Amino acid sequence: MTIDSVIAKLLHKALTSSGEELLLILQQASAEILKAALRNPALAENHLTALLKRQDLGEDLIKSICKLSLTEANHNLKVAIARHPNTPAPQLLAILPHLHLFELFNVCLLPDITPDQKVAAERVIIQRLPLIPLGNRLTLARRATSALLEALIKEGDPRLVEICTANPRLKEGTLFQFVRSGSATAETLSMIARNPRWQNRSTLREAILTNPKTPLIWFTLWLPGMKLPNIKRLVTSNRLTPAQKKAVEERLKGR
Repeated sequence: MTIDSVIAKLLHKALTSSGEELLLILQQASAEILKAALRNPALAENHLTALLKRQDLGEDLIKSICKLSLTEANHNLKVAIARHPNTPAPQLLAILPHLHLFELFNVCLLPDITPDQKVAAERVIIQRLPLIPLGNRLTLARRATSALLEALIKEGDPRLVEICTANPRLKEGTLFQFVRSGSATAETLSMIARNPRWQNRSTLREAILTNPKTPLIWFTLWLPGMKLPNIKRLVTSNRLTPAQKKAVEERLKGR
């Protein structure tokens, strides 16, 4: 049997087989045969699910899968396409709005996702945050990426702040911006000041002490250990309340 006749036979099988036989073809066949199999009228969700587990699928084949009416109407197949490492960016961007919250989040954590694709998935999540129940936001905060933590902590809810500050992905710059923002409250500022990971960061300490909502106890506890230039810089801040400024000035007199 010639090579051409073998290929012709395989193509015929790909177009006409069904059930387990078609499943076997999809798991083993080459790209050319797979393209033919996508035109098989017996093609079902379980066939495409098995096919999308193959890591060797090319972008052209994934584009073809995306165009199938079966795929357009099936949520599970959309999830499988979103999770495939070779899904082209345009196809991924089209699918992301259809995914549920934690499906989107799992896409963010895929090891082979490109930076642009990760940003796109994060952006969809951030856009949905106002409508997401608090319980789901709290769960998300425990494992969130840096970008998601930045969006979550901005909300200022003490329950979210507590979880965000415990997440190892939280960046100091993000926390600094929150401490300097109007969303920070006496409760959340004290929460950060007590946190073992963050309490000894000099930049954060100074930011906390220049927030007018910071309770005076932190001036009492921290000023004795601060260097004189830092205290002098602190006393010039126009954000301090009269009581805070008095605490700093009294410390300066004591030095």
